[in-house]
Amino acid sequence: MLVSDFSYELPEERIAKFPPEERGSTRLCVLNRKTGEIKDSFYKNLDEFLNEGDTIILNDTKVMQSRLFCELSDGRPRELVVLEKHGDEPQKVMYRGKLHESDELRILKADFSGEKNSSAKRVEELSKLEKTDYIVKISSILGNGIAEVESKADLNELTESYGSVPLPPYLHRDASEADKKRYQTVWAKEMGSAAAPTASLNMTDELLARLKEKGVKVCYLTLHVGLGTFLPIRTDEVENHKMHSEWFHIPDETLSAIRETKTNGKRVVALGTTVARTLEFYAKTGKTFGEDDIFIYPGFEFKIVDALLTNFHAPKSTVLMLASAFAGWEHLKQAYEHCIEEKYNFLSYGDSMFIC
Repeated sequence: MLVSDFSYELPEERIAKFPPEERGSTRLCVLNRKTGEIKDSFYKNLDEFLNEGDTIILNDTKVMQSRLFCELSDGRPRELVVLEKHGDEPQKVMYRGKLHESDELRILKADFSGEKNSSAKRVEELSKLEKTDYIVKISSILGNGIAEVESKADLNELTESYGSVPLPPYLHRDASEADKKRYQTVWAKEMGSAAAPTASLNMTDELLARLKEKGVKVCYLTLHVGLGTFLPIRTDEVENHKMHSEWFHIPDETLSAIRETKTNGKRVVALGTTVARTLEFYAKTGKTFGEDDIFIYPGFEFKIVDALLTNFHAPKSTVLMLASAFAGWEHLKQAYEHCIEEKYNFLSYGDSMFIC
């Protein structure tokens, strides 16, 4: 199975560069994965497509302001994205710009407009940022833009004071003040993600209340999304790709709700691919916490997830392959082509799809 098989033409103008003015005002494409039937609706109408006794499961991870702007000792600008850290493992970062072992970088205080800047303009803005007293030392270059670092201060704590939201690279802009709120779910609780569970960004408290009033159970799990979700697949064959690992935890009450839902013949609805991967990793391994590195692509047999609410994904991405595994690539591709024609907005800040 080739990675190139999972491609489609995504016009640049169909990529949502900013969040919608009102959370939850986005559109919703409803795809019947058995028949391929497509319906156009709105995200706020999701309750019309769920039934009493269904259970929808949400990811309660919270996105860190993990993008740090720094400078080398000679003033040259660099960027780091602090990755999730578990236990006693060394702190890892993704970096932008050339770095070497033993390089020392001073952290700057982030303050950007959110607009796309030219390289020269960004260097000028970086040079004007407030300098802190915090130093990060590169202890090891691991390759693929990843490095191990040392710091006397806790980097995860520093990100909250000096960091910026790590927007997806395809947005080609710096985070604005609005992104601090909008690149976060309304129920975000457990700090640890380097990227948002984006299908949840359109969910509102009002819609959750309507779902509960209808008799839909709302449950939670945690999966801390790593930036590996944005890394391109570097193999030609899908089966040769090594999936990045991410920390997860499924509470007992969520597992109990799943068992009750299945017993009653109702549906388990995953809000996002992060939830789907976590549930299916549990089904495969029996593990309720730890590191999840499951890679789901066509041919995979889903054991728990009966319906999937997800965003529109980039060509040749692992999340597109997961959606393809659930919906069938032919049905999914036809739905994508329909939504491009109907001018849906794609990717993190865009519209959504309910696959049932």
